[in-house]
Amino acid sequence: MKAAATIPAQKIRMMKLSMLSLTLGLLGLLPFIGLFFAAGAGWASGQARLQEKIFWNPAKPQRILGFTCAIIGALLWTFVDVFVAYRIVYGSGQS
Repeated sequence: MKAAATIPAQKIRMMKLSMLSLTLGLLGLLPFIGLFFAAGAGWASGQARLQEKIFWNPAKPQRILGFTCAIIGALLWTFVDVFVAYRIVYGSGQS
């Protein structure tokens, strides 16, 4: 039987998720593979935010920065990836 998580354990998990969001969000700025890291940062940020409704999160600025980097990286590299794929499929348009 699994014991109920204690309040300090929940707070530590929330702070670790916030730091994971920052790490993955910064990795989300990498070209091409950054989309996967950005998705992970979004998930970690969401999980930490759920806990923030109950507890105060001292790592909230890191969570927000990580999520912001993830959004920027995801948008930037999605546009670049689509552009590159378009150029590969349709060529340069010159005959």
